[in-house]
Amino acid sequence: VGRLDYDSEGLVILTNDGTLAARLTHPRYGVERVYEVRVRGVPSQAAINSLRRGVLIAGRRTASSSVKFLRRLKAKSGENALLRVAIREGRNRQVRKMCEAIGHPVIRLRRTQIGPLRDSSLKVGEHRLLTNSEVAALVRASEVSHTQDKMR
Repeated sequence: VGRLDYDSEGLVILTNDGTLAARLTHPRYGVERVYEVRVRGVPSQAAINSLRRGVLIAGRRTASSSVKFLRRLKAKSGENALLRVAIREGRNRQVRKMCEAIGHPVIRLRRTQIGPLRDSSLKVGEHRLLTNSEVAALVRASEVSHTQDKMR
């Protein structure tokens, strides 16, 4: 659930439950995925607002997203910024393309959360089994999101 491209890292869920996998990945269920994104340069407030409203990628506007400026970072090539970006759709390389659309290419991208599940204790390459309560929380998150979608 939630494949990552070669240049990205972070949380991925492995499951044999096809229904849960579909609900966690399909945009209609609205399960949020959160990323920490290091971008080249420091985006203006207007650029961050553009990300929040949605940007054009291949002629289609992305859905609105939650974007938080976390901090400025010093680098040999100048300043960079660390952002937290939360999306509910999952287009191919979407977060990278969104950042490119505002003129701030991604240097590093790490998925930190899928629905209620966070990766705070795992290091790169580590894995663990989910607890029964974590699985139940993922199921609830996909059901609640879908129910809210029907109400709109």
